[in-house]
Amino acid sequence: MALVKKTLATIGLALMSLVLVVPAALAQTGAADNPDSVKKFIAIAAGFGIAIAAFGGALGQGRAAAATLEGIARNPGAAGKMFVPMILALALIESLVIYALVIAFTLVGKLG
Repeated sequence: MALVKKTLATIGLALMSLVLVVPAALAQTGAADNPDSVKKFIAIAAGFGIAIAAFGGALGQGRAAAATLEGIARNPGAAGKMFVPMILALALIESLVIYALVIAFTLVGKLG
């Protein structure tokens, strides 16, 4: 278990250093001077935002459903009490993904 934590910490540190170093290394003076380059960055931000939101929403919904099904498997009599909170949690998770979609549409609307 300690090896897994060390490996994850190393990977996290490497990713964080990439996030901090790569933008500075690739920065150009006046890179966002013309409106076309700004539009490209807005489009990229909208695409990444939706991708991250969809991934996070799917991960959260999968974990919520798995935890509920595990609880029902352990105690089948509590299935009725677990169903409504699970549906509510899934709806709230999905609402966050839809909110990210609205933000992406707003960003794409600025392209025109």
